[in-house]
Amino acid sequence: MKTDLTRREFLHVTGTLTIAAAVSPTGIRLLSAADLAGAGASLQPSVWLEVRPDESVIVIVNKSEMGQGVYTSLPMIVADELDADWSRVRMQAAPAGDAYKDPVWGSQSTGGSTSIRHMYEVLRKAGAAAREMLVAAAAATWSVPVGECGYELGTVRHQKSGRSLTYGQLAGKAAGLDVPQDPGLKKAAQFRYIGRELQRLDLEEKVSGAARFGLDSSAPGMLFAAVARPPAFGSEAASYEKEAAEKVPGVKAVAPCRSGVGVCAETLAVAWKGRDALKIVWTGGSDPHMNTAALEKEFLARLDREGIVARSDGDAPGVIKGTGRLFEAVYQQPFLAHATMEPMNCTADVRPDGCDIWVPTQNQTGTLAAAVEITGLKPEQITVHTTYLGGGFGRRFERDVVDEALILSKAAGRPVKVVWTREEDMQNDFYRPMNATRIRAALDEQGAIAAWSQTIVCPSIFARVFPQTMENGIDSAAVEGLANMEYAIPNLRIVYVRYDPPVPVGFWRSVGSSHNAFTVESFVDELAHAAGRDPLEFRLAMLGDHPRARRVLEAAAEKAGWGGNLPEGRGRGIAYHLSFGSYVAEVAEVSVDDRSGAVTVHKVTCAVDCGSVVNPAIVRDQMMGGIIMGLSAALREKVEVAAGGVRSANFFDYEILRMSEAPEVDVHIVESGEALGGIGEPGVPPVIPAVGNAVFAVTGARIRTLPMNAAAVKAAVKAGAA
Repeated sequence: MKTDLTRREFLHVTGTLTIAAAVSPTGIRLLSAADLAGAGASLQPSVWLEVRPDESVIVIVNKSEMGQGVYTSLPMIVADELDADWSRVRMQAAPAGDAYKDPVWGSQSTGGSTSIRHMYEVLRKAGAAAREMLVAAAAATWSVPVGECGYELGTVRHQKSGRSLTYGQLAGKAAGLDVPQDPGLKKAAQFRYIGRELQRLDLEEKVSGAARFGLDSSAPGMLFAAVARPPAFGSEAASYEKEAAEKVPGVKAVAPCRSGVGVCAETLAVAWKGRDALKIVWTGGSDPHMNTAALEKEFLARLDREGIVARSDGDAPGVIKGTGRLFEAVYQQPFLAHATMEPMNCTADVRPDGCDIWVPTQNQTGTLAAAVEITGLKPEQITVHTTYLGGGFGRRFERDVVDEALILSKAAGRPVKVVWTREEDMQNDFYRPMNATRIRAALDEQGAIAAWSQTIVCPSIFARVFPQTMENGIDSAAVEGLANMEYAIPNLRIVYVRYDPPVPVGFWRSVGSSHNAFTVESFVDELAHAAGRDPLEFRLAMLGDHPRARRVLEAAAEKAGWGGNLPEGRGRGIAYHLSFGSYVAEVAEVSVDDRSGAVTVHKVTCAVDCGSVVNPAIVRDQMMGGIIMGLSAALREKVEVAAGGVRSANFFDYEILRMSEAPEVDVHIVESGEALGGIGEPGVPPVIPAVGNAVFAVTGARIRTLPMNAAAVKAAVKAGAA
């Protein structure tokens, strides 16, 4: 995988057909190499495509590969419209720069399950334009009408004479033609690759060990850096023994950075020794007495605070006040860490005349901005090499480790590689927000939900990351899945109470949907049982205007055998959620140990409608991955806070799901042909309430606080029996 391609290199491959696509306020503009050379900086393409004389087709991918398959799915879109030979298709990771920004976001970043959704149209047009230019070049070569020429798998043929030319043979001539601005796109029935399970382009590298992750990066003369970080949020270094650290053999530089004090040395082990020799005295921090219990109490207390109304239909408070069938539940969920397989790392080489950065990042624009700010260099003097990501989940959108590497390389005057330990990774994260929710609802005489009033207390992610998106003080992530709830409830009120304790929060796979699906789908299940109705039928009755939601619920239920017999001691739970444009329903089959309360998830059946599908195998893989991550959050994960900082340090006290605990996962794609939905994240939200609802089916106990570990389930069962 080549990652150091420059725009100049791209435009100077002899005999190559180059197509770029730029999105402007007036629409998509397709450009050739000559167009780009004349446009200068006035146009910033986000798609780059080459057809080379050696028959290879190169697609420059502006998104980060973190297991979600974009290094395959995005080239598939181009290759299909081009009608290229898939064995000839290659991808190259784009460097950081304006020329590679997401055409919708205006930044080069990966997240929100948007890669295919944002790039699909522009990639198709680029491939189709190149195909039409190659066909036109062949027609001109043979002096025949374009309509007499056909194309197939990288070859153009003249139907009457049987003559043929390959794309590579035509590339040079095609490069001199005008680029069609409105090329004809294939009909779905003509697709060669889209909708098929093609082998991933990154598979060979990963299987062979040739794939380069951030931890594999190195540079000549490189030092290793360890950073002493404060034990509590808001704490700073009051004093430290710089000279003592410098005396450690092999230590080459000691310098403060934004997160603490860094030590650069010949080896990582020496850097750790130098860090220990600093003997830093830290200030007390923002709240030195903050701990998990105090935070949980404060979140609950703030449920009674006045908040901001995020949605108000009808008169939910009035209906609830006048009802004789009032139901209420309070839910609590903890901070969660990302716990990526590859700990945070970055290698930076800051020089007076340039800078190279090797980093597994979801945010090339932020990385480039950090380098400009810290080094004082111009963007064109900086090269960002995006490596494979050993897990992202939103954590690698942040630039904190990039800042450390840049500052320390600049101070040391040599390339510096910053590698975090698992403990550093766990205790210096941007966590999924802790939150508390209260729901009050009323049932009418027919057993339908007459009113629903929900208050959520939750920190804001967007206030820090994208403050411009905070409309009327509402963090859209905090209320996603609530403000856009699809159930037909005549009186519905959603209130957001923002509370920002010192614990930093950030994007975590499926963001607010990861916690809001749990509260909504758990309480819907409670109301279904209170009404004496089947949980599936209860949901379907409220989704009459949403056929896609109904179809995934019906499909998941059918495939799981909903309503059928189960082995003794097992129960099923169902849940549904819409997120990132995709509809997902999941059924969990579980058992609960009578003595310990331990939950075993035996099977999860999933039905997903993500609109049009590029690669079904990747869809299934991502749903499975999301389900396993959601199960881990449901059953195991919880960040513990003590003395103003994070106490959880490693997997012995921040448990994640073990491989031996992974259930059978059965994924079914419900085809709708609708607009593209995301797929990296939507598998997470429904599985958490599905498991909780299944636990109720087995034990009769409702779980309203996560995680559903053995102790919590045992306590809930005992409380229900009391």
